[in-house]
Amino acid sequence: MTSVALFELILGLLGAALLLSLAAGRLGFPPAAALVIGGMALAVVPGLPAFTLDPDLIMVLFLPPLLLESAYFTVWRDFRASLGPILSLSLGAVLFTTLIVGLVAHAVVPALPWAACFALGAIVSPPDAVAAKAVLARVALPRRMITVLEGESLVNDASGLVLYRFAVAAALTGSFSAWAAAGSFAWLAAAGVAVGLACGLAVNAGMRRLHDANAITVLSFLAAYVAYLAAEEVHASGVLAVVACGLMMGGREHETFDAHARRHSVAVWAFVVFVLEALVFVLIGLALRGVLARTGGEYGSLSAGLPLALAVTATCVVARLLWVFPAVYLRRLLSPRLRAREPSPNPAVPLIVGWAGMRGVVTLAAALALPVDFPGRDAILVAAFVVILFTVLVQGTTLGPLIRRLRLDPVAHLPDGHLDAPMARVVVNEAGLAALEGLVFPETGALQHPRLVEEYRRRVRASSRDRDERTALEAEKNEHFAAALLAVRSGRSALIDLHRQNRVHSSVLRQLETEIDLEELHLKRLAGTAPAHG
Repeated sequence: MTSVALFELILGLLGAALLLSLAAGRLGFPPAAALVIGGMALAVVPGLPAFTLDPDLIMVLFLPPLLLESAYFTVWRDFRASLGPILSLSLGAVLFTTLIVGLVAHAVVPALPWAACFALGAIVSPPDAVAAKAVLARVALPRRMITVLEGESLVNDASGLVLYRFAVAAALTGSFSAWAAAGSFAWLAAAGVAVGLACGLAVNAGMRRLHDANAITVLSFLAAYVAYLAAEEVHASGVLAVVACGLMMGGREHETFDAHARRHSVAVWAFVVFVLEALVFVLIGLALRGVLARTGGEYGSLSAGLPLALAVTATCVVARLLWVFPAVYLRRLLSPRLRAREPSPNPAVPLIVGWAGMRGVVTLAAALALPVDFPGRDAILVAAFVVILFTVLVQGTTLGPLIRRLRLDPVAHLPDGHLDAPMARVVVNEAGLAALEGLVFPETGALQHPRLVEEYRRRVRASSRDRDERTALEAEKNEHFAAALLAVRSGRSALIDLHRQNRVHSSVLRQLETEIDLEELHLKRLAGTAPAHG
């Protein structure tokens, strides 16, 4: 395929991803599932140019920015408070699933070497950060559950990839050392986190010295790739490096960015993440073409490989549930301190955590990266692909209905001493008013900027009243913002009419339209109807 043809194919995939995302939104269907289905449909289109997915390129191109974005918006305090469950899933569940899948794979296909069976287990064991984020963004869950599931997906790739590397090496060389595997994991984790933290500190220091929003945004993208590549260069975990870097950057965001740089960066990252996630899921579906092309290997046709694929898929789902339920309840049974601090949750909680095990790009890349002469490579590739399809198309699409059926309360209860948004807004307005009232003319003692002071006094009264009488004032608030938005839209229509009549220059149109856009977004945000960022 020529470079021009490849570029045209990428443009075509982006166009298809856009149409599929819009269709999914109209139908209320998870975009990730729609994109995978669309990619599978493209895979069987006659005449579509053939191309090979490079697993190393997939990992380097897609993973760093998507991981950094997820880690950036992860609240470190929540992550640290949930570290026990996160490690239980990202280490214990991955190892347990690898072991059970290996045993089942060997029972179904006895001719498959043990090391190859466990390599398959390592490939399909870690849930994927990209898939988890894409699905969890559309469901209403308690904040702690989202933290656990997203935190697990950020960390577990490291454990899965370590098991994968050693299983592949054992299959090719016939030797395995548990001590070497443990030492390798310790180095991967410690060195990866160290590289990520160093990168995060360096990037934050650089951003404080930059005053250009474009430069700051570009540096944030470079941080993702530099952290990943630097860690891989020293044979550490690039995944953990990016996660550590993202947590460091997100934790210092309010010290590093001004308002303009923050809004600019959020807008650019939202666009890039949408494009990358869309391409990832389309490419997962498109990988069906390679799977179909390989079904004539040593394990015969595609239908001959399906028993192994279906057995492995069922094992992945069951093994996760078998791990999650005891992990949730046994920890509390064995620890009185934990039991007193965190009472046993509703059984719906471990059920949802167990069902939310979507696989994605890491599983696909690891399967594609198997050496050509690896024992049972074709069967493993088919099994990995079926696991991805089932977890994204079935678990991903049924997770929302399951949560609604179980009626979990998505509202997170604030810890003692924490303020909710209305209470915090009162404090913010009172602080602004106090600062203004401190500005006086030295000669007369009179207040400076009396109109601004009166505006902040009005804000304090309004936010205090909103806190105390929120329900009673809801209708009045809605009417107020509806009228304000009507005025804004009327102004926009008048401006567009002036431009159509050639009475204002396009540069004036763009300038005033930007101001109107910002005012409309501000009003919608105050009214609670603005779309969430990130």
